[in-house]
Amino acid sequence: MSSIDIEGILGSTKELDRLRKEQEVVVLEINKMHKKLLATPKVVEKPGDNSLSKLKHLYTQAKQLSEEEVSISTALLGQLESLLPAGPTGPPRRRIEKQKRMKADSDNARSSPAMRNLEACANMKDEQVAARVTPDGAEKDEWFIVKVIHFDKETKLFEVLDEEPGDEDEGGGQRKYKLPMSAIISFPKRNDPSTLPEFLPGRRVLAVYPGTTALYRATVVNSHRKRKTDDYLLEFDDDEEDGSSTLPQRIVPFHKVVALPEGLRQ
Repeated sequence: MSSIDIEGILGSTKELDRLRKEQEVVVLEINKMHKKLLATPKVVEKPGDNSLSKLKHLYTQAKQLSEEEVSISTALLGQLESLLPAGPTGPPRRRIEKQKRMKADSDNARSSPAMRNLEACANMKDEQVAARVTPDGAEKDEWFIVKVIHFDKETKLFEVLDEEPGDEDEGGGQRKYKLPMSAIISFPKRNDPSTLPEFLPGRRVLAVYPGTTALYRATVVNSHRKRKTDDYLLEFDDDEEDGSSTLPQRIVPFHKVVALPEGLRQ
């Protein structure tokens, strides 16, 4: 590879890094505007308020930055593909590929995705997971850390144990629940952070509030990889402190942070 090619590729990657940093700043500003509008939606009705115009400008910036990122990434892919050597060709390769397809088809026939999912659920015994434990008629979803006791493949229900003692008016003691698969989220494996999806700044997540076994909505301020630690820096919704106009930033281990479920009521 020539030095010109290397310089071109390095220059493009630096440009991608710059765009990503700009995107992070814009996303944080968009989230701030969202919080403002959610907290005081009627502010847009006041004369002279420009909240919606600012939000439109931020979205326009985000769109332009994303389009630039796609353009540079596409050019980089073209450069790399033109420099990589061609793979082996001819009958031997075709025979190998055919054998691989036949084996894959056979494996899929023996174990469907649904069956593999059930097997994975059955192997979660004694694991701590996030569970939606919401009483009938509740306006908000409640998520807690629970321990899996058993998974029934027939009913597709988890039996879980809330190891935190309940309130006295609820009888106290530990409580058991039977919950559907849709009410359970596995936590990341704490012993292998390298394989985890990274939640970038501005991403909305569900996380365990420090010092509790309850999970709440939060926004990522810094990811664990960017901090070069096993922790995320998060801002929890409605986590207001007296006398402060900003939300406090809480440190949460990566293995206690999951993607925000769709349709969460909280």
